[in-house]
Amino acid sequence: MIQTYEKYRSKGYEMVAVAMAYDPPSYVVNFSQTRNLPFPVAIDNTGAIAKAWGDVVLTPTSYLVDKQGTIVKRYVGQPDFAELDRLIEKLLQGS
Repeated sequence: MIQTYEKYRSKGYEMVAVAMAYDPPSYVVNFSQTRNLPFPVAIDNTGAIAKAWGDVVLTPTSYLVDKQGTIVKRYVGQPDFAELDRLIEKLLQGS
């Protein structure tokens, strides 16, 4: 995900990671710092974010959202990065 973010961020692509309610905050902070995550990491300490995004229970779960806020694609587990790249490029071109 870091490579995807680095590849497209200069073109307007944004990414936010969300830690699950069961993830200890100290672990999340340590994880993001030791891996030098270049995007923000939110902590869903109440589970409200997971619930709002379709009762997410498995990680990783990733969503590709367009500029209008519409979910374009949901990935459970590791994304198909070739497909993800194609979708991101298409969305960044506005088509």
